[in-house]
Amino acid sequence: MAKKLNALANGFTPQTVEFPSGDGTVVAHLYLPKDHDASKRYSAVAVGGSFSSVKEQMSGIYAGEMARRGVIGLAIDYRNYGQSSGAVRQYEDPKSKADDLSAALRFLSSRSDVSGAGLLGVCTSGTTVIEAAANDPEVGAVATVAGMFVEPGTIPHGDRRRAEGRAAREKYEKTGIVDMIPAYHPYSRRAVNTVPMPYYLSAKRGNVSAWRNEFAVMAWADMLSADAVSNASKVTAPTLMVHSKMASYPGQARKVYEGLAGPKELYWGKGQHFSFYDHPGQVRATADRVAAHFKSTLS
Repeated sequence: MAKKLNALANGFTPQTVEFPSGDGTVVAHLYLPKDHDASKRYSAVAVGGSFSSVKEQMSGIYAGEMARRGVIGLAIDYRNYGQSSGAVRQYEDPKSKADDLSAALRFLSSRSDVSGAGLLGVCTSGTTVIEAAANDPEVGAVATVAGMFVEPGTIPHGDRRRAEGRAAREKYEKTGIVDMIPAYHPYSRRAVNTVPMPYYLSAKRGNVSAWRNEFAVMAWADMLSADAVSNASKVTAPTLMVHSKMASYPGQARKVYEGLAGPKELYWGKGQHFSFYDHPGQVRATADRVAAHFKSTLS
């Protein structure tokens, strides 16, 4: 297997930063271009990764690739994940995540070396950046990569999972115990995702020490409420969507693209979904296009 990209060994030593969001704190890795000059101003982008991911995975890879192309990159741990705050860990809340992206945008915009700030979402963060851009007029530009664009009914077994979520919440309120299930497993029917997902199960790829393969069951209702398709009609920021026919739900990507209200481009790349996470050729070609988008819209 060809060597994959790695956020922890990409030639950069990111700065660890933190900033407030909601009632908590977001921790992130800030990637500055190699020739960074504090007296100059750069396009900047906050990057969110896939479901359950942390900044040391694909979001860190893309933040580093942005910096390599002269764009300041900020890979975040959403609240409830990684180093960020959150009393209930591994709690998937799309609205909270959208708030975290807006907080990241404010952090970047407050810097004197930033000319404009945008959002980049990989996989499920495609849905999240659409929600953030739909509700935050300060989002200067948006890009999605292999977006998992959810709307009610996209995730199967919704009624059963909502019932499981209610039961788990009642248990938590009575006992303080948080029921967890695997986020990814190749065959367990209890897991959120049961198709083969070698990225997350390989220590050479996404199975980094900072990541936990868990999902708080009581979050089902929040997770199932996400609606990228409805939110798309409220997004006026220039948006680039990079997808492929072998990436997650290409039909959903078309629906979101058709609904976007501002300048937009849907670019159909090649390769499987997880190749967009860390395959060198796929990521670099995608990063070229994404960085050009942000430079042209945020400078």
